Amino acid sequence: MVKIAIDAMGGDHGPEVCLDGADKALERQPDIEFLLYGQEAACRPVLDRYPRLKARSEFRHCDVAVRMDEKPSQALRRGRNTSSMWKAIEAVKLKEADCAVSAGNTGALMAMSKFCLRTMADVQRPAIAGIWPTKRGESIVLDIGATIGADSQQLLDFALMGGAMARALFEVRRPTVGLLNVGVEEIKGQEEVKEAGRLLRESGLDTIDYYGFVEGDDIGKGTVDVVVTEGFTGNIALKAAEGTARQIADYLRESIMRSWMAKIGYILAKSAFDRVREKMDPRKVNGGVFLGLNGIVIKSHGGTDGEGYAAAIKVGYEMVRNGLFEKIEADLKKYHNLVVPVSETDEEPATGTI
Repeated sequence: MVKIAIDAMGGDHGPEVCLDGADKALERQPDIEFLLYGQEAACRPVLDRYPRLKARSEFRHCDVAVRMDEKPSQALRRGRNTSSMWKAIEAVKLKEADCAVSAGNTGALMAMSKFCLRTMADVQRPAIAGIWPTKRGESIVLDIGATIGADSQQLLDFALMGGAMARALFEVRRPTVGLLNVGVEEIKGQEEVKEAGRLLRESGLDTIDYYGFVEGDDIGKGTVDVVVTEGFTGNIALKAAEGTARQIADYLRESIMRSWMAKIGYILAKSAFDRVREKMDPRKVNGGVFLGLNGIVIKSHGGTDGEGYAAAIKVGYEMVRNGLFEKIEADLKKYHNLVVPVSETDEEPATGTI
């Protein structure tokens, strides 16, 4: 069984969406059990509508719900030890749950996750990794908004963590990794990115295949399995892609409604339009993974519906099933052992005097 802790108060719609999504996830992954955290008066009436979910869940009341507009520091002060968000994360720390899922305030979720779970050894910064639909299938992009800026070592850590996630999610033995840059030539880009490229080329790791620099259009092409960048650039790329998808959908809708001939054409090509709509549906790839922490935390989009929330739960389920945490830990340890090998004199401290 995979046990998942749910922050039932998170997101724009709270328990209505979270519990609906949990019920849908349970239908598709029947070996899940849930720990549900939320305010009883808000959650109980909704939970009663889902007898299957109720039978496979344990509900725990929490007094505090973190607001979507709260600053991370404020949410941490007000919600530490008492909020549904904190309790869901703490369940992972206490080994009561295998992962936590929340659609709540991203900044608050990251702050609480770092404070409660702490970062893994040798990881300077956590990252949020997102699943990106491409022409070849799906790719992983990180960081998409955990922190702004990153030096070369942090970008290398992102590459290792993203590679481990690709192995867990896509079951690829040696995923390809590219650094997002303004050009593919080695002389282009910021010094941190160029230095990260050098470190990756010289890393000698057999767990990832470093492709080189990739550009913005390579993300949609699916040129590599993992695209690495810092959070400022990654978040802009994500929002730009989401906005472009909505823009294209609006253009198509306006064009179809413009004339009777266009409407007839839509009816004749409806199956093709349906396939395009399914590929561009953001709910299908909902769920950002917080990487670099001592536990698995999944961030769902705050405005999603039950279908999208179920997809975020599925991401957490697959990360647990495929040993994401263990893969990241092993890759980081392997790299740092290659960079700083343990010598015989390091293993046994010297004694005596000079």
